[in-house]
Amino acid sequence: MTGRELPEEFVDGYAGVLGDVAHTGRRLNRQELQARRAAGERAAEAGHSLRALVNAHLAVTRASWPRTASAPTDSVLAALAQAVDALAGGYERAQHLAVRQEEAARREFIDDLLYGGSDLGRLAERAERFGLRLSHAHAVAVAEGPVAYSEADPVARRVQQALVGRFGDRQMLLTTKEGRLICIAPGDPAEVLAYFARQAHAATGGRVAVGRTHGGAGGIVQSYEEALNALELAERMGLGDPVLHAADLLVYPVLTRDRQAMADLVRSTLGPLQEARGGAGPLLETLAVYFDAGCVAAEAARRLSLSVRALTYRLARVHQLTGADPADPVHRYTLHTAVIGARLLDWPAQEL
Repeated sequence: MTGRELPEEFVDGYAGVLGDVAHTGRRLNRQELQARRAAGERAAEAGHSLRALVNAHLAVTRASWPRTASAPTDSVLAALAQAVDALAGGYERAQHLAVRQEEAARREFIDDLLYGGSDLGRLAERAERFGLRLSHAHAVAVAEGPVAYSEADPVARRVQQALVGRFGDRQMLLTTKEGRLICIAPGDPAEVLAYFARQAHAATGGRVAVGRTHGGAGGIVQSYEEALNALELAERMGLGDPVLHAADLLVYPVLTRDRQAMADLVRSTLGPLQEARGGAGPLLETLAVYFDAGCVAAEAARRLSLSVRALTYRLARVHQLTGADPADPVHRYTLHTAVIGARLLDWPAQEL
């Protein structure tokens, strides 16, 4: 052993090279430098510190410096500097390679976790390495903003620092996927995901969706898909809430489970609106805002920048064309359901 930490193999050959340099004053040749780089790589791979590696070479230098050296001291020190530089270069190369391999393994794990493309037993083993216990029930939160984000993005780092500062390492995984911020955490208690949602919304200015809590690796896939569907639904329905919970939106998948029946309802109930001047769009928007405002005419008029009289005229026109009166409770339910269906099916932009 040289020093107290490194085996002899990491300084093997260095004493002989140093002795030759002390007598000739030459610089280290390519082969000798490559040997030091290789030693640096092996030390990094073995888990030894760069400080211990350099200290071991300094110890050899002190012990092996020839008393009868004919070369100037500066030559020997220059060779030592070459050796240390080569050691550091090899060490850093090994570390960078290890980081890239770790990142690749993490990305592969995340893909398998979110898309369910791996053996569940093997996935559970890998999950432990990244801080997740798949025996627990988890939920997934997804945040999107005006731009795409990567894990190296300052926004992603800021959100991660906020969560780690608040909760520490509490079996959660933060990452990015397709430009969105992703947080996977135990669903009970839900405080981690709630905090993530607040931080992500503040950092991105965008919308955050939280899937329901499910057990096992398959549950994470399901929760992730629920969060993505909630974001898509919010965009299509024009939902203004910055934080959405998939559990609160279950009525919409139910309404579209029989797509043909919903399309028939939209066509039969709202189809006549296409006869209006300007097409169905303006009257359909009026109905949507009217229902969103709780059927309060004054509030709906304010949101549409109309007078109450103009709004009342539009609602009367809907009644005239469709035969359904928005003021009638029975008709109102049919109209409201049809309006929701039109949004979900992107009608009238898309033919039904």
